Amino acid sequence: MYKILTKKRLNPTVTQMEIEAPLVAKKAKPGQFIILRVDEDGERIPLTVAGCNQATGGVKIIFQIVGATTEALNHKEAGDSIQDFVGPLGVPTRTDGVKKVCVVGGGVGCAIAMPVAQEFHRLGADVTSIIGFRNKDLLILEDEFRACSNKLIVMTDDGSYARHGNVTVPLKEALEAGEKFDLIITIGPLIMMKFVVATARPFGVPVTVSMNPIMVDGTGMCGGCRVTLIQDGKPTTKFACVDGPDFNGYEIDFDEAMSRGRIYFDFERRAHEETCNLFKLQ
Repeated sequence: MYKILTKKRLNPTVTQMEIEAPLVAKKAKPGQFIILRVDEDGERIPLTVAGCNQATGGVKIIFQIVGATTEALNHKEAGDSIQDFVGPLGVPTRTDGVKKVCVVGGGVGCAIAMPVAQEFHRLGADVTSIIGFRNKDLLILEDEFRACSNKLIVMTDDGSYARHGNVTVPLKEALEAGEKFDLIITIGPLIMMKFVVATARPFGVPVTVSMNPIMVDGTGMCGGCRVTLIQDGKPTTKFACVDGPDFNGYEIDFDEAMSRGRIYFDFERRAHEETCNLFKLQ
């Protein structure tokens, strides 16, 4: 069992927890993830490592309450325990040789982007962070991004906070103004990452995307997390859990990835509603 050390509500649908898992905390690097189960009968879900504290053995996770498992996890409190917490899994984000980076995060994807931005900052890179949310109420991690960024731009789709618009607007402005990024890293909804890639393409800047497809075992055996890359004009299958989660954004078949990501939408929504009802009856 793995003890929950801290719990913090970041916005109405996003929660941050620190889980006591010293072996994971000792090894995990930015870009990697864990797989957890809330209880013996629970499903396995992947969550990105949002930070580690080797002194306490704590591993930070940030999750959005969208399905049955995240609803059940959110009903846990500090001092409670969860059944399984396995990791670190996946390939860490590559940072070698990057002196000037633009980190583009959208929504809860900012929880994944934040430790990446922090690592580049720690290594001495010039970090520009662009983070976007639907509205002010969904804003998370602004202070954390400000602390690790040479420049931070906050966007809201409805203009209720900071700049009005989506994250591609300031990215395009920066590129057109002559900013020479060694790398753009984008993490968030698939449609957002698709358009970040499209924005960067005319300027030839390398773009890394972090994929978060359906995942079961985390070892590449189930095949659920497969993504299609177009390399030399030919489709190639990769597995996000062992080959990723980071990939060359120019190679991703985003349309297929978005189609596969919607497969269990209705099922997950019903499972979430059933779980909410169970907790209401308790």
